[in-house]
This record gives sequence, structure tokens and C-alpha cells, in this order.
Amino acid sequence: MSEINSLLLPFQYEFFIRGILVSILVGAMNGMLGVYIVLRGMSYIGHGLSHAVFGGAVVSHMLNINMYIGAALWGIASSMIIGEVSRRTRVRADAIIGVISTAGFAIGIFLISSTRSFTRNFEALLFGNILGITDMDMLIISIVSIVVLAFFLTLNRMMLFTIFDRETARVYGVRTDLVELVFSILLAVVVIASMNAIGVTLLAAAIVAPAISARMLTNNFSRMIILSTVLGALTAFSGMYVSFFLDSASGATIVLFGAGLFAVLLIYTLLRRAYHTHSHGSMRHAHLHAHRGDHEHEHEHEHRSHTNG
Repeated sequence: MSEINSLLLPFQYEFFIRGILVSILVGAMNGMLGVYIVLRGMSYIGHGLSHAVFGGAVVSHMLNINMYIGAALWGIASSMIIGEVSRRTRVRADAIIGVISTAGFAIGIFLISSTRSFTRNFEALLFGNILGITDMDMLIISIVSIVVLAFFLTLNRMMLFTIFDRETARVYGVRTDLVELVFSILLAVVVIASMNAIGVTLLAAAIVAPAISARMLTNNFSRMIILSTVLGALTAFSGMYVSFFLDSASGATIVLFGAGLFAVLLIYTLLRRAYHTHSHGSMRHAHLHAHRGDHEHEHEHEHRSHTNG
């Protein structure tokens, strides 16, 4: 009985319950959007936007404006600039993201180092402080989670079409530029809503890790979305829960759980590819592929017969 009480100990504290709820919402919505990012081959955009909005947050603080307003304007502007420049020039999107995100982050660091008056105010923004989430943070995260779900329910097919066959989507009347713009703005909003919980330096991994883990488990897009959302929520919950007993940073522990899940699934996938199992009627056999050179390989067979009854 005492062991059960000790396991339930964290849930006796209101701040921890609030942190658990926030972590689940943040993990789920980042996991959902992460699938679109991974399939588009733009995993770096999560990292980029999370760093870019930092500059906007610092500027808004200096101007005595609500941090979310400044960060939102900065993040949306950054995502729109990235999209426009990548479409109108030959410069690759990842290169543009690198320049804009680094510049935004550098502006924030520059202003902090110049004034040296509010460094502590941005420690949570950099590294996350999910236990210090306010009612306003909770409200914003809840609203953004509903918006993300609405996006999935309404624009999922158009987004899928745009990802895999942009030209054909245009032929069928899909306004791909508008769909991508809406997605970029939504991603910026999710990053802004999540940065106090996870921290801008760790947020990119929270976006990508559940998606690539889900990608290794299925090739079906809808299943991938559901799996990534569930894995994002589970790793966030697990990381948050364990961080209470380890007295570790919640954001970092959540990210490490996500990375650990990916590592386990990666090993599982590699072993499954190395060890194949086939069925031929009533005969089932498994063989290990031992590759030699470029093309030569040998099979080690293990046959097992199945009888009826």
C-alpha cells in the first residue's frame, strides 16, 4: 500500500497535476504537427521557429508588451518570410531557416546581454519551466490544442495532397500556397504556446521525435498521425512523471524520453530487417541475412513445420 502511495505522491500537488495536463497537451499537439514536418523533409523548421520567436519574446518584454503577442508576430513573420523566400529564389528552405532562426535568437541574446536586467526572466523560455505554468499559459495551450485538432479535421486531406504531390494538388484546385501558409502560421503558434513548457532549446526534439518514431511503426498516414500524437502525449507524461522523482528539469526529461523511445524503435526496426520470417503454406521459416560485400549474402535458415490440429 505504501508503494502505491509513493507512486501517487506527485498527484497530491496541484502544480504537478497542472504540469501533467500541460505536458500531455503540448506533447500531443507537437506530435501531430511533427508528422507533417517530417514527411515534408523540413524537420529543421521546428528548431528554426523555436529559436526565431525568442527574439520576439525579448523585444516584446522590453517594450512592455505581452510576451505572447511579440513572439506570435515574430514567429508568424519568420514563417512567412521563410516560405516566400524559398518559393521565389533558388535558396533551399533549410538554409533560409538557418539564417532567420539564428538571427532571431541572436537578437534576443544580444538584447539580454546588453541590458543584463532581466536574464532570469528568460531562463524558463530557454530551458522550459512546466511547473511554473500560469493560468494564462494553460488557457493559451488549451486553445491552441483545439485549433490544432480543428486543423487536422478540416485540412488533413489537402495537407496530405500538398505534401506528396504538390503539382497534382494544384491541378485539382487545392491552393497549396495557402495551405502551407496556414500550416506555417499554426506551427509558429504551437511553438509559442509550447516554449514556456519545454523551452526553445529543446522544443525541436519534442516536435520531431514522436513523428519519426511513428514513421518507423507504420507507413499509413492516418495511423502515423494518431501514433505520433499518442507517443508525444505518452513521452511527455512519462518524462514529467519521472522528473518529479529524479528532481530533474522536466523539459529535458521529456525530450530524453522521446529520444529514448526513438532509439528503442530504431534498434527494433534494424533487428526486424536483419531477421526475416516468411510463410509458405504450412511451412514457416526464418532466416538471418548476413551480408558480405555489396551483393553477396548468405542465409541461415530455421524451418518450422505447422500441422493442423
